[in-house]
Amino acid sequence: MRAIWSDERKFQIWLEIETLACEAMAELGQIPKEDAAEIRKRARFSVPEILEIEKRTNHDVIAFLENVAASVGPAARWIHQGLTSSDILDTTLAVQLMESAGIILDDLQQLRDAIATQARRFKMTPMIGRSHGIHAEPITFGLKLALMFDEFGRAQERLTQTLERVRVGKLSGAVGTHAHLDPAIEKKVCEKLGLKAEKISTQIVQRDRHAEFVATLALIASSIDRWATEFRHLQRTEVLEVEEFFGEEQKGSSSMPHKRNPITGERLSGLARVIRGNAVAAFENVALWHERDISHSSAERIILPDSCILLDYMLVKLRDLVKDLQVYPERMQKNLEITKGLYCSQSILLALTRAGVERKGAYEAVQRAAMKTWKGEATFAENAKKEPEIAAHLSAAEIDGLCSLDVHFKHVDATFRALGLG
Repeated sequence: MRAIWSDERKFQIWLEIETLACEAMAELGQIPKEDAAEIRKRARFSVPEILEIEKRTNHDVIAFLENVAASVGPAARWIHQGLTSSDILDTTLAVQLMESAGIILDDLQQLRDAIATQARRFKMTPMIGRSHGIHAEPITFGLKLALMFDEFGRAQERLTQTLERVRVGKLSGAVGTHAHLDPAIEKKVCEKLGLKAEKISTQIVQRDRHAEFVATLALIASSIDRWATEFRHLQRTEVLEVEEFFGEEQKGSSSMPHKRNPITGERLSGLARVIRGNAVAAFENVALWHERDISHSSAERIILPDSCILLDYMLVKLRDLVKDLQVYPERMQKNLEITKGLYCSQSILLALTRAGVERKGAYEAVQRAAMKTWKGEATFAENAKKEPEIAAHLSAAEIDGLCSLDVHFKHVDATFRALGLG
């Protein structure tokens, strides 16, 4: 990923665009074919020399053209014919974003593969589900991971769709009118680069496309943050249902030797804030003066490579976190038992209404049994059996059946099949 955004790769793409444009002009009979062949054969660049020339010109494209021309000779007069700097810059940017998206899509697939393996492994491992941070009803750890698998599937879909809107180049000149360059040249060059030619442009490709790209990266980063936060919560000492892998010689604290901290999850949550901040700058780049100003350029030189490189890193770290996650089913079971079966309250409530009890009365009867469970030693099932309005409609065996985990897990297989995890 870092190589895609290097000066070396950038100038390689610049040179390819300039060369392809000359070859397209030669095909249309606008310049001599032997000159186009000479450019293809001889054109070279030197990154240090370009940077040195730029100190004098204070213009990166002019510095590049001067350096390349020195290697070509007289045929260099056709290089950049009818083009403007943004033709090169924006078309190159589209190639870099396309290549970066390819890496990120591969990262997402590897992440989903790791999640799928763990989801299948813990498909029927029971744990308590939580809402508002409070025990709710049972789920399985496999279901939690299946949810993660599905979320990053949407990330793949969004990035694939966004890529189609950012995979756009332009060679249309100073204000986008093709005044000095045939649109056929633009089309030929873009096709050979794997891009679509912008249907209409100004001096630049419009920045709503790039804002959407960075926003998509920010949304993926937010999903990473969401699951990093989830695993951090599950690692809290009072919960300890999962734990980040902790190396044999790893240290958790400079002062407390006992500490095993969720540092990877915390790092991912922090880095997600950086990409979300970059998205704000990308949105502000949309509004430019007339046919173009340069206010977007300086920001993009930071936010586009940084966001791509950073998200690549974050996806790899999350993948490794998932692959090496330490899972403690015994602790999940122990936490399930903390409330002595209170998570079965809805099952009893619904059974009572099905038996003909008015909902308000049923709710209050179940709540009375629940409150006794909170305050006493007996389980919820035991207290439910002693509650007259419940016992009048449900037998002890029926109550025991309703308090079984099987009630909650009967559709797990169907959910996994629907997600392609079957």
